[in-house]
Amino acid sequence: MKLHSALTCAGIAALAAIATGCGKSQPQQQQQPPPPEVGVVVAKSEVVPLTQDLVGRLSATRTADVRARVPGVLQKRVYTEGSDVKEGQVLFQIDPAPLRASLNAQAANLAAAQATYTNNHLAAERARSVASKGLLSKADVDNAEAAERTSSAAVKQAQANVESAKINLGYTNVTAPISGRSGQQQVTEGALVGQTEATLLTTVEQIDPIYVNFSQAVGQIDDLRRAAAKGNVRLAEQEKAKVELLHADGTPSGESGGLDFSDTAVDASTGAVTLRAIVPNPDHTLLPGQYVNVRLTMGDLAKAWLVSQAAVQRDANGPYVLVVGSDGNVAQKRIKADATQGGNWVVTDGLADGDQIIVSGILKAKPGAPAKATPQGQQQQAGSAPAPAAGGDKH
Repeated sequence: MKLHSALTCAGIAALAAIATGCGKSQPQQQQQPPPPEVGVVVAKSEVVPLTQDLVGRLSATRTADVRARVPGVLQKRVYTEGSDVKEGQVLFQIDPAPLRASLNAQAANLAAAQATYTNNHLAAERARSVASKGLLSKADVDNAEAAERTSSAAVKQAQANVESAKINLGYTNVTAPISGRSGQQQVTEGALVGQTEATLLTTVEQIDPIYVNFSQAVGQIDDLRRAAAKGNVRLAEQEKAKVELLHADGTPSGESGGLDFSDTAVDASTGAVTLRAIVPNPDHTLLPGQYVNVRLTMGDLAKAWLVSQAAVQRDANGPYVLVVGSDGNVAQKRIKADATQGGNWVVTDGLADGDQIIVSGILKAKPGAPAKATPQGQQQQAGSAPAPAAGGDKH
């Protein structure tokens, strides 16, 4: 019995030792988790258009007042308010009767002046003929010729009065001075117009093409000039700078034109320079006074990187991206990104060609920790592949 008890105790001790040994070797068999898989794109510099989004306001390229240039009673309006009119088209009619009567009176004065001149001319010719025979004094000849000259001048004066009366009569048909969109009637029929000043009847605005007025901070202009001096930026000439109108969501509207004016002075109240572009408006959908979003292309960035907005993060120190280095570890890179283009940030500093920029799986990446870099498209395919069996090979 004592021998059996001893063997039993020895067996229990051996089993305990084996169990203890297995417990100690278990941590040595655990493996580290694999590095997280992240989607990356390889940075590659390129020439990028230098653009800036601004807010502008539209104005007509030409605006003309339509006024009554002669006094009279406004008889009728012969155009449709808000319609497109052509240069020279009749818009209003003023009662022509008084001015037609004035023209007739001037024509009568001209006929009288011409008759007087004819009589004086014949008298002067007769006086010169008689004087050549020594039968008339020099003083009589001089008087006859003076009367001839005076009557000739009176004829010219009467002719000028007739022309003026014809012009005034023509002004009773008030025409459009330019082609464009007509405005609202300012004076109703029956009103007395043009008495002391040229009465405003309506306005005509040319809106095809149309002006886009906007401004740019002088500090930005100075930065561009310095960058151009260093060779980082190629600025376009003023007439070659492109201006494009945008929808409210930032997409191009299809209307684009060129910059045609840049002010030579800085507005002291805003610290900005006034710019103006001219844009086609064949459908007349753009109206003066309307605010629009403007994208100004001033030239090209000689070297820049287009980085997806999803890859750019910000903290108190500014924007940065995460990259997977050649050692397989994640690193943080500070960048300079001041503008956007489409769905990308335009990065002008902080990157190098060949950098593997993390664009997906960013939350799994930690600076200083390893990560498995997979091209963005291939990462999605890898994610859809079936996972290996959990238990592995039992044999």
